Amino acid sequence: MTIQVGDKIPAATLTTMTADGPGPVSTDEFFKGRKVVLFSVPGAFTPTCSAKHLPGFVDHADEILAKADAIACMSVNDVFVMNAWGKSAGVEDKVVMLADGNAEFAKALGLEMDASGFGMGLRSKRFSMIVEDGTVTQLNIEEPGAFQVSSAEHALTQL
Repeated sequence: MTIQVGDKIPAATLTTMTADGPGPVSTDEFFKGRKVVLFSVPGAFTPTCSAKHLPGFVDHADEILAKADAIACMSVNDVFVMNAWGKSAGVEDKVVMLADGNAEFAKALGLEMDASGFGMGLRSKRFSMIVEDGTVTQLNIEEPGAFQVSSAEHALTQL
């Protein structure tokens, strides 16, 4: 079942790169007591994700972070790929890059998709959400092939 506005974020462990190497990120802790704009992409270094989705959040980070506590980018990729992608996109400390390597969080959200036809296996749908103290307050799921409602610009209208 797909997560809905008003639902609590499911407990899961994602991974991010730290100064000491890969580190776990508990969703319970990450979303607790703050407002987070989370967006998810089907894959790091893929065309729309690299040309529009992540860059939009980097470009609008100051505006978003004036209204939210954090911006997080999630993808079903390993932590090393997410880290390299973040560096190549210049995210610095503006966007937290979260790896959902086995698609466990995407599945828990009900937002996984089968991209086997493209040689990509199980991935996350393209979406964005605003999470306040662990509860989803806005949810924007893109239709296949679309990029509109999960953009940074749209997130700004919802904050």
